[in-house]
Amino acid sequence: MAVKALFFDIFGTVVDWRGGVAREAEAILAPQGYRIDWLAFADAWRDEYQPAMEKVRAGKLPFSKLDLLHRHNLDRIRPRFGLDDLSEDLCRDLNTAWHRLPAWPDVPEGLTRLRAQFLLAPVSNANIGLMARLARHNGFHWDAILGAEIAGDYKPKPRVYEAACEAFDLPPHECMMVAAHSYDLAAAAACGLRTAHVARPDEAGPSTGESGPRVPVDVAASDFINLARQLA
Repeated sequence: MAVKALFFDIFGTVVDWRGGVAREAEAILAPQGYRIDWLAFADAWRDEYQPAMEKVRAGKLPFSKLDLLHRHNLDRIRPRFGLDDLSEDLCRDLNTAWHRLPAWPDVPEGLTRLRAQFLLAPVSNANIGLMARLARHNGFHWDAILGAEIAGDYKPKPRVYEAACEAFDLPPHECMMVAAHSYDLAAAAACGLRTAHVARPDEAGPSTGESGPRVPVDVAASDFINLARQLA
């Protein structure tokens, strides 16, 4: 059967979380007189991402929206960067940096081409409000916003992928997970989805991401435009 829907990982695959968080942090904090390593700050914040979600996945915490986890993680790292005295307004503005991340350059054209042929939806660990604002910020046109909040759990738990397929009333083999991270694709494939790897070799800094898939995939693409060409 042909693929009818494409599901997208967001952070790192569709948007540049590292550069985006660093630029937003500098724009918010530099006018207040703060001078820190902005990229190191973004890396430290992101390093808290998986450990926080693992507490939910392991049942140690009830499901919480990613915005809330991001805020807890921000509070954890602030002392390391001399940001203990930030006002609540600044903390709140800084936490929404994740709502304003920039798309990779190939994404707008790639999504436009793919949307002509497939249903498109993010299947992200981000909450719906975050995804909606990120879509408006970048001009993304999704057919639905799916992922962790719909499933009540975080990737790579199977329920996240299963719930996305159910939302579109499609069997898993008619859905394809698109991601730059092999762990995400392996989990989706285990649930019966088709998979496409998109290379983002500089996602977490120069030559720190995946330039190619580390697990078997149905499609390996250099970017979203290349993915659209292969699936056409």
